[in-house]
Amino acid sequence: MTTPLRVAHYINQFFAGIGGEEQAGVGVSFRDGAVGPGRALATAFGDAATVVGTIVCGDNFAAEQPDDAQRAIASHLGDVQPDVLVAGPAFASGRYGLACAHACLTATRLGVPAVTAMHRDNPGATSFRKSVLIVPTGESAMSMPAALEHVTRLATKLGRREPLNPAEVEGYLPQGNRRVWDRGRPGWERALDMLLAKLHGRPFVTEVPYNAPEKVEPARPIADLTRAKIAMITTGGLVRKGNPDRQVSANATRYHRHSVRDLEQLTPEGWEAFHAGYFNHIVNRNPNYILPLSFLRDLEKHGRIGGVHEYMYALPGVSTPVAVATGLGQAIARDLSTAGVDGCLLVAT
Repeated sequence: MTTPLRVAHYINQFFAGIGGEEQAGVGVSFRDGAVGPGRALATAFGDAATVVGTIVCGDNFAAEQPDDAQRAIASHLGDVQPDVLVAGPAFASGRYGLACAHACLTATRLGVPAVTAMHRDNPGATSFRKSVLIVPTGESAMSMPAALEHVTRLATKLGRREPLNPAEVEGYLPQGNRRVWDRGRPGWERALDMLLAKLHGRPFVTEVPYNAPEKVEPARPIADLTRAKIAMITTGGLVRKGNPDRQVSANATRYHRHSVRDLEQLTPEGWEAFHAGYFNHIVNRNPNYILPLSFLRDLEKHGRIGGVHEYMYALPGVSTPVAVATGLGQAIARDLSTAGVDGCLLVAT
């Protein structure tokens, strides 16, 4: 009889039952056995494996203190000595997905194979699919049963150190690795079959996946700028002096909204740049370089625009995954739409 594999499970504060956003800053902790979705994971493994311990970490802690989080995770893995680590599933939760990916990378560096699961558009997947084994899931926990079925199958093979077949066979997200694989039929026959299927309107799967670039419909021109309310957005990492809001300098997970209602311009005494992607000193001498409030006030004074929106929006764009940036942009857009803003001045670096 094969000895059951020892499985370590990584989950966030929500699935551990600690709490939601209000508890996202909790640090790394360890619990014996299976917790929360780990119980369903243990059931899915059956006799093949045992969930010997659960590592828990708040999503904000994992994002804002990554070095401390990874050191703690590595310490717990060293204590447990698992055969394999399973992280998540994270579904469409961006911070959780990124945390799961980092947990897998930490395990891999220790020589422990790891697998996680999340939606294919999760920032964890778009950022780490080449270096982390990821099983695609639906957007919500409704897809938990199917996700666990795939995860346990792959985790069992990993734990037993069995070689994995290509992604299209095993069901994980392609990692872009080339390997020798016999498809059983010559390429010209498969190409003709795909061509005939396409010409006859039948379903087919290409062997050379192509992700078409996103098409964004341009906004309509502003008909009358003299009546338009204009907002300012910057990815240049502008912060209030001393960074009291604790904005990160890269890999943003949220944006910051600051009131400019009573300001005529931005001064170096009140504002500065906190950004890891460019030379900050020029902006620190004159913050209006990345958020030209003084120029918009002048246009407002001379009637060239209707007015300046009372809030400006700032974040550091550098190293922020596209999927995360998309979500942040959508959130800002909703806020601006609710406020009746007519146009935006987006200033990058």
